[in-house]
Amino acid sequence: MRRDTFLKSLAALASAGTLPMAARAAPTVRMMIPANPGGGWDATGRALGKALTEGKQADAVVYDNKGGAAGALGLAQFINSSKNDPNAMMVMGAVMLGGIITGKPPVNLSQATPIARITSEYNVFVLPANSPFKTMADVIAQLKKDPGSVKWGGGSRGSTEHIAAAMIAREVGVDPSRINYVAFRGGGEATAAILGGNVTVGGSGYSEFAEYITAGKMKAIAVTSAQRLKGVPTLKEQGLNIEIGNWRGVYGASGINEAQRKALTDMVLAALKTKSWQESLAKNDWTPAVLSGPAFDKFVDDEFASLRATMVKSGMV
Repeated sequence: MRRDTFLKSLAALASAGTLPMAARAAPTVRMMIPANPGGGWDATGRALGKALTEGKQADAVVYDNKGGAAGALGLAQFINSSKNDPNAMMVMGAVMLGGIITGKPPVNLSQATPIARITSEYNVFVLPANSPFKTMADVIAQLKKDPGSVKWGGGSRGSTEHIAAAMIAREVGVDPSRINYVAFRGGGEATAAILGGNVTVGGSGYSEFAEYITAGKMKAIAVTSAQRLKGVPTLKEQGLNIEIGNWRGVYGASGINEAQRKALTDMVLAALKTKSWQESLAKNDWTPAVLSGPAFDKFVDDEFASLRATMVKSGMV
C-alpha cells in the first residue's frame, strides 16, 4: 500500500472512531458533572477522570460542574453542547432518574448515550453533633408529632435520600407529602447546612459524611442498606422496611455512533481496572457495580419504572 493511501486510511478510521487505541493519541475528555463541587457526583467524576489519565485512556480531562434540578441542568447543557462529541462524558445515576420523574424537565436521558454503571452506594442519615435528638426513633417521634418541624436535608428533589425520607414517613403513618425536605444543589452545601444545624437530619452517601462522623461532628443514626455499614444500624433493624441504593454511572453525548460508543465504553472499563480507581473505591466506600452495553440500557429502563412506582407509592408524584 502506498504511504499516502495508508495515511488516508488511518485518517478515515480515526474520524469514524474505529482506530485501535494503540494507534491513536489519547484524547482530551470533557467530563460533565451535573452537580456543584463537593458531592458524590463530583467525587465520582474526578476519580474517574484521574483513572482515565492514569490508565492512559485520556491525555487530559476537563471538568465542568453544573448543578441544579437533580442534574437536569447539567444534562441539558451536556445534550446541547456535546452533540456528536466522541470524547464527552457525563456522570449520572439514580438521583438524575428521580429528578426527571419529579421535575419533568424538557430534556431526557434518551437524548444522551448510555455507557456504563460503575458504582453503588447506600445512604446514611445523620444528626448534627449538638442535636437534641439522639436516634432515628427520636426523629420519628417528632415527625409524628409535627411533620413540618423536622427538616430533612439532602440532594435534589427526587434523590435517593429524598425518596428514603418519604418512605420513612409512609412507614410510620405520616403523609409523605407533608415532609419538610430541603434540597441542596451539591453535597458541600448539604454538609454545611447539617454542620450549622440548619436542618434536623441530613442524608447522603456515607462517603460524603465519613470524615465528619469520624470526627464526632455528625452522629450517624441509620443506613439504607440491608446490613450495617461501619456499625451504623439499618432502617430495617429499627422497624422500617426500607432498603434503597444510590448507583452512579456514565453517559456519552448524543449523536455518537456505535463504534464511538464502544470506544468510550472500553475507555471507561479500562479506567475501572487502574490502581487509582481501586484506591477511590476503598477511600469512598463505593461498591463496584459495573454494567455496560444492552444490560445497562435495560437496567436504566427498569430503574425508571421501579423508582416511579416507589415515588408514586410514597406520595412524591
